Amino acid sequence: MSKHLQRDVEHLKKQLLMMGGMVEEATDLAINAVIDRRSDLATQVQAGDDAIDAKELEVEDHCLKMLALHQPVATDLRFIITALKVNNDLERMGDLAKNIAERAAALCEQPPIEGAQDFRRMAERVRWMVHECIDALVERDVDRARKVCLDDREVDEENRRRFVQLQEVMKRDPANVERAVSLLSVSRHLERIADHATNIAEDVVFLVDGEVIRHLRLARARAQ
Repeated sequence: MSKHLQRDVEHLKKQLLMMGGMVEEATDLAINAVIDRRSDLATQVQAGDDAIDAKELEVEDHCLKMLALHQPVATDLRFIITALKVNNDLERMGDLAKNIAERAAALCEQPPIEGAQDFRRMAERVRWMVHECIDALVERDVDRARKVCLDDREVDEENRRRFVQLQEVMKRDPANVERAVSLLSVSRHLERIADHATNIAEDVVFLVDGEVIRHLRLARARAQ
């Protein structure tokens, strides 16, 4: 690897870490807006989405310049292509955090459904997955990446439990339907953030080991 390419690769790693941190913070603020009924936090997430979008464009531009200027091959090329895919997943995570914040803002204007807004366990797992998948990419740590993939099942199960719980809430009192649907959306958006974190982790496994494991996950999902 040339000195200039190495410098640009290190810069790309830092930019991905920065964007991952922005997405992680947005996810934290969005879920806290739901749990603590904080419309100010919801507003903060919505306002910060433009910064995440701008960072996505910056990372993409940097990747394309690296491809054009250095014409990388082998592992360097695979890392840059992986970074482009990860960049897209992170931007989608930011959009999902914004969606959660929008639901939180609407829920703040209505009375809470007792016992139905505690997303702490699910949110903590999703936050961990976002953090770990980025660190796994930068460190090229396959073990951490594979752990993220395994933890996606736990988030899926939490989402299913939440669906059953809120379905019962709606059956008991139709007046709860609108709020329960908003909470279902929050759960679904968290589950989708976890899916994108898993996508990143799977890309890390391919980057380091050359093994495609994404289709194995899809096969398991169909079998359930």
